[in-house]
Amino acid sequence: MKVTANDQAHEVEDGATVGDFIRGIGLDPRYVVVERNGEVVRRTEADATELAGGDRLIVVRAVAGGADPFPSLSAAGERRQARLRDARLYVVTDARRDRGDLEELLTRMTEASVDIVQLRDKTATEDELRAAADVFARVCDRTGALFVLNDFPGLAVQVGADGVHVGQEDVHPDHARTVVGPDLLIGRSTHSRAQIDAAADEDVDYFAVGPIHETPTKQGRPAIGLEPVRYATRHAAHPWFAIGGLSPQTVGEVLEAGARRIVVVRAVTQAEDPASVCWSLRRAVAPFHDE
Repeated sequence: MKVTANDQAHEVEDGATVGDFIRGIGLDPRYVVVERNGEVVRRTEADATELAGGDRLIVVRAVAGGADPFPSLSAAGERRQARLRDARLYVVTDARRDRGDLEELLTRMTEASVDIVQLRDKTATEDELRAAADVFARVCDRTGALFVLNDFPGLAVQVGADGVHVGQEDVHPDHARTVVGPDLLIGRSTHSRAQIDAAADEDVDYFAVGPIHETPTKQGRPAIGLEPVRYATRHAAHPWFAIGGLSPQTVGEVLEAGARRIVVVRAVTQAEDPASVCWSLRRAVAPFHDE
């Protein structure tokens, strides 16, 4: 059957969806705004919206709501996307200024199968963050792990991070994308069904769901339990991670609820043997690596 996109005729198979069509013309549905017969197709609905003969589409490759054209991903951007797709274990740490062992910790974690490490330090000065970021970048360049900076898109670009993570009270992902461009990853914190749904239409590459359990790293943030994990399992449009009080003792319940990727903080960063904890967590998630 025939459809028209941007005034050009295209032949598509019966049963093809909007998502199939977008990928068929070499675009990524995350970075495309589509109007079908005068109505916008939400990104989360692209793979469920079947085309019909005679449909007229307007396709805009865009960021931040369609304001600026996006170039293709560079080789570095493609590598980050591939690494994210395979990622299962993600650890967040501060700059370890009180211990002075940041490089040792990062090396032990990334050599013990941690896929992503995030620098999150709410009390550090910009100079202290830059110094810590240099260590993150050096270790991750050597081990192949992804380095994500919390909160600051501009600084993430300057220090050579692989991505930036923003919370619900931080800059909006669309603004972050205008700063970091297409090649860096953008992560998003979510704490409810509504925020999980919203993340599907935001310009993010992954999101985190939590905190599953109460944790001092998120003071004032109540635990959300496992129900949002089950919801994300059914509805997520991006890779996502469960977070909040996870450890080798508690990870089983989130995996049973459907999570296949996890973020860990204190169970690793406060452990006497961080590498051993990382390997234990990796063994827990390993059976789900291909899901």
